[in-house]
Amino acid sequence: MAEIVNLRNARKTRDRARARAEGDENAVRFGRTKAQKQREKAEADKARAELDALRRERPDE
Repeated sequence: MAEIVNLRNARKTRDRARARAEGDENAVRFGRTKAQKQREKAEADKARAELDALRRERPDE
């Protein structure tokens, strides 16, 4: 004999699984840790400072 399944609960379970999978995919695609964000910002600041140091004319002069 077949098991009786509540279709409402089955749909909710299926939708939760889909949402979780989509969230995990987005986290891999777009997510960065706080340390990664800080490191990238520090690298960008350092590159900007190096370029500014190599300018011949200063913008404030």
